[in-house]
Amino acid sequence: MSETGRKTLEHSIEITPAFHDIDLMEIVWHGHYVKYFELARSALLQSFDYDYPGMRASGYAWPIIDLNIRYSRPASFGQKLRVSAKIVEWENRLKISYRIHDIASGDLLTKGHTVQVAVNMQTREMCYVSPDVLFEKLDLPMPH
Repeated sequence: MSETGRKTLEHSIEITPAFHDIDLMEIVWHGHYVKYFELARSALLQSFDYDYPGMRASGYAWPIIDLNIRYSRPASFGQKLRVSAKIVEWENRLKISYRIHDIASGDLLTKGHTVQVAVNMQTREMCYVSPDVLFEKLDLPMPH
């Protein structure tokens, strides 16, 4: 919650890379960062009671149409990480930014973002404006 009593649009989780996340260079394989983003995004959306089952129940799928990752420093086996996800756009699409920090040092290791769009599950048509249910779940004023 923020000082205004409204939920913040950010959520963090802590993870520790497992042995199966490590490549031959003894660092986290680059593809696993997408999984870490997914875990943080799921926790963020769940905090608004709009996780994937909630999306489906509302009649909308939210496929990811864009993914961007910038690797600054590698993570390694057993390293404690904080993965933060923050909703930065919601009017016409759902854009979530991510940051992965080393918990011990606070160093930024990786950052990125995903973009999702609402798709009406009955018509399979993409929505060019986010549906009202998103604004209701995020407790944000409707744009129209």
